Amino acid sequence: MTRHGRTALALSAIVVTMTGASFAAVPLYEMFCRVTGFAGTPMRVAEPSHETAAGHVTIRFSGTVQSQLPWRFAPEHPTMTLQIGENGLMAFRATNQSSQTMVGTATFNVTPEKAAPYFAKTECFCFTEQKLDPGESVDMPVAFFVDPAILKDPGTRDIRNITLSYTFFRSAETKGQRTTALAPAATAAN
Repeated sequence: MTRHGRTALALSAIVVTMTGASFAAVPLYEMFCRVTGFAGTPMRVAEPSHETAAGHVTIRFSGTVQSQLPWRFAPEHPTMTLQIGENGLMAFRATNQSSQTMVGTATFNVTPEKAAPYFAKTECFCFTEQKLDPGESVDMPVAFFVDPAILKDPGTRDIRNITLSYTFFRSAETKGQRTTALAPAATAAN
């Protein structure tokens, strides 16, 4: 093999490796954030809260869409005030405004970041592909609570406002039926 052939082979191997790394980045980042609470990633818990504490917290909800995904995406209500430890439920509605079937995936974060370890979600649509036909809408629920332990942490006991933000990104088209359990709740937009 010539020197140019080895160079071309090495560069091809680098391109293949970088392409593979880019596809693995989202799942690896998701796993890292869930384990560490990095970047405002809240806890994922199996059961709702069974304990409340004195005090209230206002949750602000935000929904944005990457420019390459022609969807409308917003929370049912912009805010919700709950007693600390009280279980909350908010729905976000996504509508495909294009003439093509589109698949999107949402990422999320919590601010202030120091509140993230105490913001617990029991149900969420994040990191799950959502497939919407042209003009179709779907309501996606988020079930959550703020752990009363937030009041015991000197760095967080004064927090009374938390923002939960979601951003939808266009993902690769999937074949077959929707990959989310929320699919039966999908409704056509009026």
